[in-house]
Amino acid sequence: MKMKSFFPMNTRNFVLVLLLAGMMIACNDVLDVVPKEQISNEQVWAETANADLFLNDVYLAVPTLFPWDPIENFSDNSITGQNGNTSLVLYAQSNYTPSNAPNQWNRYSAIRKCNVFIENVSASSLDEDWKKLRLAEARFLRAYFYSLLWTYHGGVPIVTEVLNQNEQGDEIFRARNTSQETFEFMANELSAIETDLPDLPEAPGRVTKGAALALKGWVELFNAGPLKNPGNDSDRWQLAADTYEKIIDSEVYDLFPDYGTLFFEENANNVEVIFAFQHLGGTFLGNTKDGVIGPRFINGSLTAFAHITPTQDIVDEYAMANGLPITDPLSGYDPQRPYENREKRFYESVVYDGTIWKGAEMIMKLGVESANSIDISNSGNSTRTGYYLKKAIDPRYAVAFNNQNDADWIIFRFAEVLLGYAEAQNEATGPDALVYEAINRIRERSELPNLPTGLSQDEMREAIYRERRVELAFEEKRFYDLLRLKLAEEKLNGPLHAMVIRQTNGEWVYSVEPAAGGMRSFDPNKNYLLPIPQYAMDLNSELEQNPNYGE
Repeated sequence: MKMKSFFPMNTRNFVLVLLLAGMMIACNDVLDVVPKEQISNEQVWAETANADLFLNDVYLAVPTLFPWDPIENFSDNSITGQNGNTSLVLYAQSNYTPSNAPNQWNRYSAIRKCNVFIENVSASSLDEDWKKLRLAEARFLRAYFYSLLWTYHGGVPIVTEVLNQNEQGDEIFRARNTSQETFEFMANELSAIETDLPDLPEAPGRVTKGAALALKGWVELFNAGPLKNPGNDSDRWQLAADTYEKIIDSEVYDLFPDYGTLFFEENANNVEVIFAFQHLGGTFLGNTKDGVIGPRFINGSLTAFAHITPTQDIVDEYAMANGLPITDPLSGYDPQRPYENREKRFYESVVYDGTIWKGAEMIMKLGVESANSIDISNSGNSTRTGYYLKKAIDPRYAVAFNNQNDADWIIFRFAEVLLGYAEAQNEATGPDALVYEAINRIRERSELPNLPTGLSQDEMREAIYRERRVELAFEEKRFYDLLRLKLAEEKLNGPLHAMVIRQTNGEWVYSVEPAAGGMRSFDPNKNYLLPIPQYAMDLNSELEQNPNYGE
């Protein structure tokens, strides 16, 4: 069991964190007695231990996986196994409005905490080396929260000071910065703090130089894609490639040898992990994903809720063991034996018909007495696609509502760096030797042969997209890729697919069909940006709504 050394570890510290989260109230000139169960604002910034507790609370605002309706369900990789979820009833059909759409606007609460910390620590007399490190961490966290706002909503108001409506009135309400201004703010902040951060974290979960570069590379990659870069300025791609190359050249990170257990608690903070939300089993920080998003029934007993069910669309992206895509005539793929001779990542990521899971055979065939028989009625009782999720699901904790898992939620890892570098470098200069090297490192871990030499830029792009989708599947990367690459209008219009296995003339026949609840609609005239929430528009008359979201 790993130690979570910088998160609150006991009741007293937890209470202090909650108190600090809402603190920053000035003492009254008449009554300045502080209750014993609280600490004053001055005390917070007088000792590094107290200020650290405040910053810990900001770290806690970093989002982990929301297992009840993960972002993966908003992509073409999966469908929720539960009726009523936002991804199914609102996002899937593009029938959301500013009043009910998914949004990231609550990140401003965490941004304000970052500003409070930065302002007070900068003005404090605390140790200068400590200040330099912690201020860099806070600036990273603020940039990360802005990256979530930017990728969802586009340009947003950039606020770097502590606002107080009681003192400033309506001056606190700001107009939106442009998308490019928001990007430049994040990129400049991350460049400024790079040298103030260590190569290795002071404690598990704390920000490092690699984390700052990984976030910078990610926003640069997003800014280089067709959504933000319709003119395909190659300099934008080169910026991302150069940033990712810094991480590769640092040799701080490497690929963890076992993809199948990479995400398990015993391998937390391994050599591949760059930044992760730290979970602590058995507490309010316990990881609950295994009993929510994993396979629904084992031997007829409910063990999870299948809130992620992989689609046939992602299953078809996994290569054959010989490294060829299933669409290649030389791959050996047999549509009536679709699960034979596939690459390792498929078997490590997907529960399919016939899989042994927790000692039981998982049967998804139609018309058999199995609780896991595919749901074609859209009732939400079992898998809608013929598949369950296996990747990162620890069978030891696959029990409904279990929160004992210590496994962290990985936000950035080295494989994503290699993939981001390969994509950016290929777009900037074409498929040079370094592009091949980056992709082949990932393929080697999955025991796949190297890509064939002599690929054109277009062929390499297709190979990189497939590799990225498979390698990062179910890690909440696909949704953002569909946006930045302007693929959503293609991939999220029409049905997602399932594998239906029926008995015909005494034989089981495999048939790819539209999945129950799998119809998708995406309006490219507005849906590449999610709307500013209506409550924010009502509060701030300076805000301008994203196009075509009239309320």
